Amino acid sequence: MKIRLYLDEDVDVALASALRQRGIDVLTTQEAGKRQQTDEAQLEYAVQAGRVFFTHNRGDFARLHGQRVKEDRPHAGVIVSDQLPLRILLRRLSRLCFSLTQEEIPQLTSATHGARHPQFGDRG
Repeated sequence: MKIRLYLDEDVDVALASALRQRGIDVLTTQEAGKRQQTDEAQLEYAVQAGRVFFTHNRGDFARLHGQRVKEDRPHAGVIVSDQLPLRILLRRLSRLCFSLTQEEIPQLTSATHGARHPQFGDRG
């Protein structure tokens, strides 16, 4: 199955539009009516919607991911990125979405917990 993204409210909504132009299924926090929800509620919404969560909030979501792993509560995946120029985020997320399936993201999330994946890391 193709990757379906859910963008945290700290992510520029222009990224969603640009991803959609490339045929990627994206839902923003704003579109879902979930602004100003807790981080836990945002991740739970992504789980219920079957979407991979994308955020710039490294600390909180690394903690939440670790907590869910410890509690054996799966999720569709969490992608954390530094705040980078839109064109770089677009290129990296597009590459990821066209290279992997939705089912591969949770394993990737666990395998790279606390590290950068070499294919999608800092190269731009």
